[in-house]
Amino acid sequence: MATAVVTPQAPISFQDLTETSTQTNAAPRRHDVTTNINYWKDPGDGSLPMPIVIANNTVKNERPHIPQQLVVHDVTGEEDKYSLDNHGFQFLRHASKVTSLQDFQDEELVKAEYYPESVELLKSVTGASRIFIFDHKTRCGPSNWHKLGKGNRSSRGPLLRAHVDQSYDGAELVLRRWFKEEADELVKKRYQIINIWRPIRTILKDPLGVADATSIPDTDLVAAAIIYPADRDETWTIRPRATHRWYFKYAQQPDEVLLIKCFDSDESVPARRSPHSAFDNPEERDRESRESIETRALVFYD
Repeated sequence: MATAVVTPQAPISFQDLTETSTQTNAAPRRHDVTTNINYWKDPGDGSLPMPIVIANNTVKNERPHIPQQLVVHDVTGEEDKYSLDNHGFQFLRHASKVTSLQDFQDEELVKAEYYPESVELLKSVTGASRIFIFDHKTRCGPSNWHKLGKGNRSSRGPLLRAHVDQSYDGAELVLRRWFKEEADELVKKRYQIINIWRPIRTILKDPLGVADATSIPDTDLVAAAIIYPADRDETWTIRPRATHRWYFKYAQQPDEVLLIKCFDSDESVPARRSPHSAFDNPEERDRESRESIETRALVFYD
């Protein structure tokens, strides 16, 4: 298991993690985008969201959704304003030794090289006592990959639907799956699930948006199942609301990583989870398909 014992450290700013950052007096140009975020379409009859079914390398996702037009704000020049505990997400500069899509698609290389990098990054930011990387996904396919039918998981692309990877109950399912013997003790202390999301090349088409957790009340979260042949997960799907606040970084580069908090057992922090979604930028539709990797970690505290 990829675990680590660390000494608590202060969070690392967007600028502090690079030796190549430059200083400029010019205010950066921001590219706010007016677009649609796809939310869950509540049928209004009290029924649960339709489960997503994953089997035989195929994802079946026929859950109805409804678009909500809003502005996704570009954080360029203001990355340090946003933090995991106050907003549910955080932008950082961090270069990886793994750089190409081909290398990121090499499962063993990612586990041997990229997982340790991810552990060290999270150690520096959170001061956690133990970190375990339990999953990763590369995305390089088209945005309509769900509609490609059998075997579509091999062409996985961006997910243009607002969601959180784990519900509150779903986070405990993940913990108990990986730490069966320790789970009863681990749930007594603070733990989190944090994603590290990284562009493999500069992203223009279908960027990833993240929502300020404090703008989305728990009443807008709806538990939704993912069904596997011999297991299940539970996520949050999201009801639409015009007051949700969404952010992204325009032309996000490979050394500009985004941390996304999917779960925090500490109910006292302002941000326990951050919904996220890829979205269409109308000005960049003709660009090549997005290439990115997301790494998922259980983060424990003494």
